[in-house]
This record gives sequence, C-alpha cells and structure tokens, in this order.
Amino acid sequence: MIEDDEFNRRNQEDIAALRNDEAFRRRSLEWLLDSADRRYSYHFRWLGVPIIQYPTDIVATQEIIWETKPDLILETGVARGGSLILYASLLRLLGGARHVVGIDIEIRQNNRANIESHPMSESISLIEGSSIDPATVRKAREIAGQYRNPMVVLDSNHTHEHVLAELKAYSPLVRKGGYLVVFDTIIDDMPAGSFPDRPWNENDNPKTAVREFLKGSSRFVIDHDIDAKLGVTVGPSGYLRCIAD
Repeated sequence: MIEDDEFNRRNQEDIAALRNDEAFRRRSLEWLLDSADRRYSYHFRWLGVPIIQYPTDIVATQEIIWETKPDLILETGVARGGSLILYASLLRLLGGARHVVGIDIEIRQNNRANIESHPMSESISLIEGSSIDPATVRKAREIAGQYRNPMVVLDSNHTHEHVLAELKAYSPLVRKGGYLVVFDTIIDDMPAGSFPDRPWNENDNPKTAVREFLKGSSRFVIDHDIDAKLGVTVGPSGYLRCIAD
C-alpha cells in the first residue's frame, strides 16, 4: 500500500492530542454508559452471526490483525460466535495456514451449530471447558505450539481472579510485536453495582487484573494510542502489545 506521509503525520498528531483530552474521554464514557443501558453492542453481526462488540473495537481488532498478521487467534469466551467469524474471515484474507480457536466453559448447541455450519467454520476450532482449567490450557498450548505468531483475546469470566489466571496462562503464547487483548476492562470505569447479577464489579474486573499482571511482566505494555483514537471502547487499557519474547 502506498503511504501518505502527511496523512499519517496528521493522524499521529491527532491521536497524541486525544491521549490528553480528558473532556473527550469523559464524553465518550458517558455515551458508552448510556448505550450499555440500551444493549447497544448486541445489535451487530459479522457475516450473519451476532458479534456482541462495539463497532470501534471491531475496527481496532481488524487493524491489529492486518498489521501484525497472526497465524493463530485464540479467544476465551465464545458467546454467539461472531468474533470467531470475524477473526476467521480476516485470517482467510491474509492467506496461508492460519486458524482460530474459541474457548468457553459452555458452548450452547445453537451457537455451536451456527459456527460449525458457517462458511468460515473450516478455520475455527472450539474447546469446551473453563479457560483456566489446566486441561483446557494444556490443549490450547498444544494447538498454539503449531503456530509462530499467536494473538490472544480474553473475553470470558470478567472477575479479577479469573482474568489474572488467563493472563498468566495465555500471555506466554504471544510473541514480540503481537497483541494480547483484554475486553471489558470498562467495567472498572462503570458505576458500582452495574452488574447486580454477575460476580464482577468496579474493583474486581479485567482492568484490575491487567494492572496486577503488568506489575509482574516486562513483556507487555498498554497501547494507549488505541484507547485514544477509539474513544468509545469496552477495552480501555486492555490492548496490550508484546515488546519482548
């Protein structure tokens, strides 16, 4: 692709300014909180399958995949399967031997059927089991061992303890230059009690797990440029770039 240096320079300046724009960040959070009450993220599909993500995060994921060209994408938390279809379709465009693995403690029959009957199904493997169960981790690592450039996305149980265990289990799979994405870190920025029927809360969530994980890891840094340019994202401080093997 032909690069436009002036276009890129202005973009970088804009993003740098957004990193320090507290008013923009506050308005973005207000809009996100308002949209969450309306189940906004449930209204989108990727190639016909519900994806349950914000469009901004879908675009950011696409940019990362195109830039880093992973040959394996491993995601914890399958839900209805749209994100797996997204990853598979993008990896298909990249060509070569590339694959997607989805892990969930329970893959409902209709969701499994929709994934396995989809045109992208040949590029997807499903593992049913807790993402932090040693047997599940061992199986995922065995698959990942066949690939050179895995990308990891964590989007299952959102408690601090669970996400921290996932980070410790799956971060070693990511190589220098790759990404480890932790979704729903936004929970830490939401009002206390926003999820009365779930075990996570403002001080017990993916972002608190990321903070603790980064204290003990020198391999990953937060890509704050992604946070800045998205504005509206469920993964603030959750886009982690690997800077060392």
